[in-house]
Amino acid sequence: MKIYLFLILIVIAYILKEAFKYLVIYMNLNHMMRKGDVVPPEFDGKINKEGMKKAGDYQSERVRFGMIASLFNNIVIIVFIFGGLLSLYNRWISSLNLPFIFAGWLFFILLFYANEILSIPFGLYSSFKIEARYGFNTMTPRLWLSDFLKSISISTAMNSLLILAGLLLIQWAPDSWWIWVWTFILAYSIFIMYISPYVIEPLFNKFAPIDDESLRERIIRLTDKVGIHVGRILKMDASKRSRHTNAYFTGIGKTKRIVLFDTLLSGMDQDEIIAVLAHEIGHWKGRHILKMMVISAIVSLVALFLTFRLTQSNLLLRLFNISTDTLFAKLFIISFLAGIVATPLKWLMSSISRRHEREADRTSYELTSDGERMVSALVKLSKENLSNLYPHPLYVAIYYSHPPVLERIRYIRALSE
Repeated sequence: MKIYLFLILIVIAYILKEAFKYLVIYMNLNHMMRKGDVVPPEFDGKINKEGMKKAGDYQSERVRFGMIASLFNNIVIIVFIFGGLLSLYNRWISSLNLPFIFAGWLFFILLFYANEILSIPFGLYSSFKIEARYGFNTMTPRLWLSDFLKSISISTAMNSLLILAGLLLIQWAPDSWWIWVWTFILAYSIFIMYISPYVIEPLFNKFAPIDDESLRERIIRLTDKVGIHVGRILKMDASKRSRHTNAYFTGIGKTKRIVLFDTLLSGMDQDEIIAVLAHEIGHWKGRHILKMMVISAIVSLVALFLTFRLTQSNLLLRLFNISTDTLFAKLFIISFLAGIVATPLKWLMSSISRRHEREADRTSYELTSDGERMVSALVKLSKENLSNLYPHPLYVAIYYSHPPVLERIRYIRALSE
């Protein structure tokens, strides 16, 4: 009787977590719609009421469709876990009498494929209806199919390596596998960061040296200020998929590759591009990626230890009425429970990320001595991406990795006062 009461509490906790998420999303959407077409002073002369209405319509459509997709996903999860399908699936995998490692690989890889297949209709509608309706999507159905096949192939290979290596370590060290799995995941993550720019990214996009020599020289002078050696400055053909813009650094250590979206190069002047890159340099200078990796490593170490302890008994199998005893079912249940208990951690990580963004904005100002160029870039990015200029504070606190754009603009301008 106590087990069933505990199970009911888990169901209630999951529903409350999701209900709270939808409530905050609704509050954010309602907050934006109440502001309507009011142009903030920071955007005066840069966007009109029609532009504000278009941004509101775009954000509203994206949010409402996202909620539908999320509801569908939640229904599938609840039916699968609490409707007995997990137990049937687990029993079927066991009935195949495969070796431990290959049975585990099959258990998780088929779930991965199921998730990918179920997400296809939502991805297609988002890209070819919503994004296309507002002028963002430039992807053809043929390119989408090509991307999907490449992505599923790469994900299969990468996930298979993680699963097989993890299960091998579990089998090899049954009493201490959590520390070995953690070590492997950490090394694997660093390895992927290193090879991705050279192996994975070129499978999806073409990279070429930037054409503007004067821009290249300005970038070199900028990076020299902070001791970054730039290996290559590249332009990426992002416009064949979307009109959204971005720029980023890749590479480990002091040698970096700078990648600029072609949409960024065509939509901004040199001063604005330099300001955006100075912001990215701010992340490197502040060692933000390293700090986030350390936090993630600590969290994953604790999570793996707790996972190890939970898998030592059959409590989870009894609790979720799983008839066949397998480690795979226990791990799947633990991942589901982790999504419930880790919600406050998301708030913390978002808060840390926003602080890093403010530090990077400060560095951009310090390197360029020209906050208005960064402000101009932020205004353009927000206008072109139809961003929500009036997010709800609670939504920002939980989900925003960057401070709201109006807050960033006011912060940058305050630096020069």
